[in-house]
Amino acid sequence: MMSHIVGIFINPRKEWEAIRDDDCSVGKCYLSYVFLLAAIAPVSGYFGTTRFGWEIGAREAVKLSPDSALIIAIAFYLVMLVGVFSMGLMIHWMGQTYSANQPLSRCITLAAFVATPLFLIGIFELFPIIWLNFVVGLPALAYTVFLLYTGVPIMMEVNEERGFLFSSAVLAVGLVALICMLAAMAILWGNGFAPQFVD
Repeated sequence: MMSHIVGIFINPRKEWEAIRDDDCSVGKCYLSYVFLLAAIAPVSGYFGTTRFGWEIGAREAVKLSPDSALIIAIAFYLVMLVGVFSMGLMIHWMGQTYSANQPLSRCITLAAFVATPLFLIGIFELFPIIWLNFVVGLPALAYTVFLLYTGVPIMMEVNEERGFLFSSAVLAVGLVALICMLAAMAILWGNGFAPQFVD
């Protein structure tokens, strides 16, 4: 599965066909791809926030305590694992509407590879500088959307027009899920689960 990473950036349409033809199971997709790539951001974030700290403007860097950073990293990792599975499940469910009855394993594989740019930029959390993360995050997010729109027609085996509508529906669900996660995080932080900072 890792062999597809370079191709997804160099020639995504051709690589989507190769990914589709691999016919990866859910277990193989997670074991050989999702578990590894999803760990990049939490591990980088843990070391970045405990060793270097967040730099916001001209202020001194703000560091998290190791215990607090570990809890956040584990929660972040679990959310990403569940997120990939949930998006795959949603793609599978929405496939019936667009006459794209593909197996759940293919839908989860699609969700995993669409998230590849976001997984990879997690390495920049080693350097928790707001402007740097913003500068690299926006192009990664844009490329993720591009991968979604190119991948859905190929992986779900629908025509371009139906694939565009299908991709737009998946994108809308993803945005709603992101807003729900941010709201849940704000509620948790307001009820005693806020991160602990080092003085």
